[in-house]
Amino acid sequence: MTTRTLSSSQPWAAIDIGSNSFRLELARLSGDRYQRISYIKESVRLGAGLDANGMLTEAAMQRGLDCLKGFGEQLTGIPSERVRAVATQTLREARNRNAFLERAQAVLGHPIEVIAGREEARLIFAGVARLQPSDKPRLVIDIGGRSTEMILGRGRKPVLAESFGVGSVGLSMRFFADGRFTPEAFRAAQVAAGAELEEGLTLFRRELWQEALGSSGTVGAVSQVLAATGVTDGRVTPAALRWCIERCIEAGSQDKLQLAGLKDDRRPVVAGGLSILYTLLVQFGIDELLPTKGALRQGVIFDLAERLQPSAARDPRAASVAELQSRFKVDTEQADRVAAQAEKLYRQLNPEPLPELLRELRWAAALHETGMLVSHHDHHRHSAYLIGHADAAGFSNNQLQRLATLALGQRGRLRKVEAQLGDAAVLDQIIALRLAVILCHARRLPAGSPKLVRQGNQLTLHCPKAWAAEQARTRFLLKEEAEAWGRSGVLELMVV
Repeated sequence: MTTRTLSSSQPWAAIDIGSNSFRLELARLSGDRYQRISYIKESVRLGAGLDANGMLTEAAMQRGLDCLKGFGEQLTGIPSERVRAVATQTLREARNRNAFLERAQAVLGHPIEVIAGREEARLIFAGVARLQPSDKPRLVIDIGGRSTEMILGRGRKPVLAESFGVGSVGLSMRFFADGRFTPEAFRAAQVAAGAELEEGLTLFRRELWQEALGSSGTVGAVSQVLAATGVTDGRVTPAALRWCIERCIEAGSQDKLQLAGLKDDRRPVVAGGLSILYTLLVQFGIDELLPTKGALRQGVIFDLAERLQPSAARDPRAASVAELQSRFKVDTEQADRVAAQAEKLYRQLNPEPLPELLRELRWAAALHETGMLVSHHDHHRHSAYLIGHADAAGFSNNQLQRLATLALGQRGRLRKVEAQLGDAAVLDQIIALRLAVILCHARRLPAGSPKLVRQGNQLTLHCPKAWAAEQARTRFLLKEEAEAWGRSGVLELMVV
C-alpha cells in the first residue's frame, strides 16, 4: 500500500457540522505541537430546522449550504486527504439527511461523514487529551445542540464513551420555544434532561474520575459569562449555575437578558444549555467543571493525521475491525486469504488504487463472514446488518454502510446492490470481493494466480491452464458468477 510523506508545513482541516454551530478549523501539526492557523464558527442552528416528522426544512438546509460554501472556499489548495468533515446528532436524526448531504458535499467540495454518538465522544476525548494532557482519570462532558457526550478516560485512552439524546437546541425548543424564562420551565427542562442522563449515573459515578472537564460551545459560553461577571474565574459550579438561572428568571425572556460575556447567537439556546449543565453537575456530583480548549474538531484532525501515518496500526479502525472479528468469532485465516486475493484482483483493475478504497476492501473482506455467527444460510445478509449497525471506533456511519454494502454484495444475486453498482469505485470493490470469495471457497488460496483484465465494459478472468482438470468446482462457480453479471446488464464477465 502506498503511503505519503506527511509535511508539518501543510495544514489540516476539520469541519464540524453541529446541531447549533458549524465550525472550520485549520491547523498544523508538528509532533505533539498543535498550531491553529484559523478558526471560523457560524451559528447555523441546523437542529432547530428539524420538523415534527424528523425532516430538515429547506430554510435550515439553505443556512447550512450557505455556510459550507464559504468553508469550501477556505479549503482551496489543501490536499483532500488532509480534510475531514463530520456531522453529528441532527444529521443522525434527519430522515432526509441524504438529500442534504448530496447538496452539502457539492458546495463544500469534500465528503461529509455522519458519525455515531460514541464515535463523536471518542473524537472529543482525543482533542481534549492531546491539547490538555493529564494522567488523572477524568470525566469529559460536551453539550451539543441535540446530544450530550460523556467520556471517562486517562491519558489519551478513552475507557468509556456514551452519547445521550439531549442538547441545548432541542431542550430550548421544547421548554423555552417562546423565549420566556420561568421557574416552571427550568424545572421541567431539568427533569427532562435528568431522565435522559439518568442511565449514565452508574457508568460515570463519582469514584471513577478525579477531575471533570467541559468541552465545546455550551460549557465555553457559560464559562465566559461567569468570568466576565466575576462570579467565578471561569469554573462552572452548581452555585454559579444557580446564579445564571436566577438572572434568566429575573429577566423573564431571552430578549431582556443582559449578561456580560453572553453572545447574541447563544441567547436562543442558553436556557436549555444551563438546564443540562445544572442537571449534570447535581446528578453526577460534580463540584466544578473546568472548561477545556480541546473539542471535536481538534480530535478529528489528530485522528486524521494518525490514519495517514505509514504504520497502519495507528489507525483506530484497524483495531475496531480486529475487535469485531473477535466478537463475532470470524475465521481470521479465511478472512486474510480472501482479503489478500481481493487486493490482488483490485490492483489488477486499478494499478494505482486510492489507499482508502483499498483499505475499505480489505476491511470488508476481514468482516465478510461476521454473519456466520447468526446463521450460515444467507450469512452475507447477516454480515451486512451487523457491520452496518456496529459501533466501531474510527468509522463513520457512511463508511460502515459502504462496508455493509460490500458484505451484502459478496455473493448471490446482484439486484440487492443494484443501486450501488452505478458507483465505479464500489463496482470494482464488489467484483474483487465476489471473485476472491469464490477463488477461496475451499478455504485455501487458489493454486496459481488468476489474472483479471478490463477492456471497456468487459472483464476477462484468465485462469491457469492446470485448472481445466484440477479446479472443476471453482470453474463451475466462476461460470455461475459470469452468468450473474450477464443478467445484471452492468458488465460482461468472461472466464477463460
